[in-house]
Amino acid sequence: MPAKKLKVEIFDAEGNRYTVSCEGRVSREKILHVLDLAELLGGTSMDDDGLRRTSYDYTKFDLFRSLIGQSFPIEWFSSKEAQLACEQELSLPLRLSTVSTYLARMADRGFLVRKGPSNDRKYKRIAGPYNNEANVLKDNK
Repeated sequence: MPAKKLKVEIFDAEGNRYTVSCEGRVSREKILHVLDLAELLGGTSMDDDGLRRTSYDYTKFDLFRSLIGQSFPIEWFSSKEAQLACEQELSLPLRLSTVSTYLARMADRGFLVRKGPSNDRKYKRIAGPYNNEANVLKDNK
């Protein structure tokens, strides 16, 4: 089996380029560490040519995650409340099953904490370094 290779080029806000290369036993955890470094350097909000991302570059999940971060910064909320906020703020109709899937993914990725049984589940935002949602919603409006 050939060795796995990973090469990531990151450009920061000042135009500096960082190149990270990994070869050999590249695990998911190691890739996530490299992506964390990219985010810390500010490379995830810029394209390779240093231009800011536009609202068209964001997925529904990105917009939904940003909305949750701004609409429910400290309180517990249900999937139905998140669905209503999405329809009112973004004019983006999502089925309740889609909202529940997005919320479950966000909880798995450490953006939210969840409690309660599946028919009465509540979610709450976790503050952290990866919760940079303000720019996404500003760009979308």
